[in-house]
Amino acid sequence: MTRTYIKGKRADKEADTRLRIVEAALALHGEIGPAKTTISMIAERAGVQRHTVYAHLPDERATFMACSGLFDERYPLPSPEVWAELNDPEARLRAALIALYQWFARHEAITSHVLRDAEQNATLREVSEMRLGAPLSAIFASLASGLTEKQQAALTVAVSFYTWRTLIRDAGLEVQAAVELMVGTVVNAGR
Repeated sequence: MTRTYIKGKRADKEADTRLRIVEAALALHGEIGPAKTTISMIAERAGVQRHTVYAHLPDERATFMACSGLFDERYPLPSPEVWAELNDPEARLRAALIALYQWFARHEAITSHVLRDAEQNATLREVSEMRLGAPLSAIFASLASGLTEKQQAALTVAVSFYTWRTLIRDAGLEVQAAVELMVGTVVNAGR
């Protein structure tokens, strides 16, 4: 008579260990960036051995996919559904930029580190484009209808993390002032 093997508790323990490892890697990406995060650092933060990290995240791509997947699940970019009901294009743009700029503020460190490191790492660039590109494109598309070519160019600038950082961090504007500046820039680009 053969016994049926049920993974049960072992599977739960493996899932918990994997989650702890991914959370450790994600935290390090937010603190120092993916490029400076090592397997040893992840293992130490997660309280496991290096070989355990490799068992769950065998390569760089697996690590980036797991971290970005967990981040997206916990902290998704604002959805266009939030402002879709607004009929006035300026009000829709204002609502979208407020939501997006607030998201940038909450996730500045990790966004900054990932975008910085993606410039030098093709795998990270591919994963970050996949994870950030589609939602940002959806945000852009939800606002671009009816805009001229120049207004769409201004909109591209308005929804950029780098624009947010320049206006908020470098120029010292409050979110509302930065949003109004970008709304005015997009609207006036059509004149």
